[in-house]
Amino acid sequence: MAGSYQQTIIIGNVGRDPEWKTTQNGVGICDFSVAVTERWNDRNTNERRERTTWYRVTTWRNLAEVCHRYVRKGMSIMVVGTVSASAYIGPDGTARATLDLRADTVQFLSRVEGGEYSNTEYSSGGGGTEYSAGGGYDDYAPPRTSDDIPF
Repeated sequence: MAGSYQQTIIIGNVGRDPEWKTTQNGVGICDFSVAVTERWNDRNTNERRERTTWYRVTTWRNLAEVCHRYVRKGMSIMVVGTVSASAYIGPDGTARATLDLRADTVQFLSRVEGGEYSNTEYSSGGGGTEYSAGGGYDDYAPPRTSDDIPF
């Protein structure tokens, strides 16, 4: 049987400014949220509808540094990575779920105030600014031991 592969691509708007953390070994982690909104017209009522799905995006190492520096609430962004879902009970006792996306690539689809980006790699489609973890898997992979987890 062949191996498995997963890749998720989202395009949406950043919902909050990024949060910066480091592991005990000094590995940088940047977290932020992205809202992906789907809009359609209801077939029966012709009423305009929308549904927003929130993703918690986590970037590591070099990509985390770039995102911490440039990502801001409200900007349009594309994120490519691996998604996982988890369920929990909220403070009010209701069941809730989250979608967590470990980013491999981030592409800015709108400019940040102040304009220019450093170390820019332009993507071949869309004309945005793309930042990849680059170098190799270890440049952006999460730590492999629990000692590196900051929480």
